[in-house]
Amino acid sequence: MIDFQKNSVFKLSPARTESVAPEVAPLIIPGEQIVFCFKTVRDFVVFTTKRLIAVNVQGMTGKKKDFTTLPYSKIQAFSIETAGTFDLDAELDLWFSGLGNVRLEFRGGADVRQIAHLIAMQAL
Repeated sequence: MIDFQKNSVFKLSPARTESVAPEVAPLIIPGEQIVFCFKTVRDFVVFTTKRLIAVNVQGMTGKKKDFTTLPYSKIQAFSIETAGTFDLDAELDLWFSGLGNVRLEFRGGADVRQIAHLIAMQAL
């Protein structure tokens, strides 16, 4: 899902927490809470109070999944681009220490300012 060599971009739409929480529940540590969830057709991204969890659903059946955890403490910089009148997509760029850049593109309906606020509260 996240290709650190190619700066992969994938379009995410807001999702209900209940639809993805069971998948990431085994990864959640005490005191950590899910804040935002976004999905593509099969893949999804979860923003918690401590990290970003990207889940790549693989194969025809979707039983195989790749979980990538990106802790906010490793973020060196980030930027957002909000949606406009004609360009309804918003973007979030994150630069991680030792990993490089990760870009997430959100379809209309996602308030990237709220995501930026969460990241700022945890990373700064």
